[in-house]
Amino acid sequence: MGRRLYHALRERLVTGELVPGARLSETEMASTYGVSRQPVREAFIKLAEERLLEILPQRGTFVSQIDVPAVLSARFVREAVEADIVKLLAERGDGALIVRLRQALREQAAAADAEDPARFLALDEAFHRELATSGGQGASWDILQPLKTQMDRVRHLSARSFPLPALLAQHQAVVDALEARDAAAADAAMRGHLRKIIGDLPQVIEASPDYFRNAEGPNPEGYA
Repeated sequence: MGRRLYHALRERLVTGELVPGARLSETEMASTYGVSRQPVREAFIKLAEERLLEILPQRGTFVSQIDVPAVLSARFVREAVEADIVKLLAERGDGALIVRLRQALREQAAAADAEDPARFLALDEAFHRELATSGGQGASWDILQPLKTQMDRVRHLSARSFPLPALLAQHQAVVDALEARDAAAADAAMRGHLRKIIGDLPQVIEASPDYFRNAEGPNPEGYA
């Protein structure tokens, strides 16, 4: 139950259901999920290690703000890893993978047409995981998970106001390049896709300033 509780709380934090600044009670969470306080306490500690919660002695446990430098760092690492993955896949050529990715794009299109950002982002996550595992880099994708936590929080915020068809078109460009076995185009498409968050971030911060910390000043060199 402890692991399920951790994942349930993590999902609520990453998607923004539990908003930054909200105070979380061990007692209330234990009652909500029908568990003792011990697994809640353990989940809180683990989530604090991921910088999703802040545990303040004598004050309580609070949902953390999104750390902007952590978002930018995660984007930088993801670009390096995923650009190499798609280049590898393009050079290899895999017809069965293209079939799976085309089906994934159809499902994403349906979510975009339905204006369902939560569904679209779940499919987006599956799309990137499929690329990683098909490239033999499933372990690398697992390593990225805690690194990209803050980036994922921004993605859920931005999906509420930015057009989903634009993201779908970026995925389409990646798949087209893979099908053409054009490694350079696949590399460029993935880098462009993952750099979109840099352009979106100022607007997201402006719309929800209380959700962020360390948002002042220019981007670090190498992130623009």
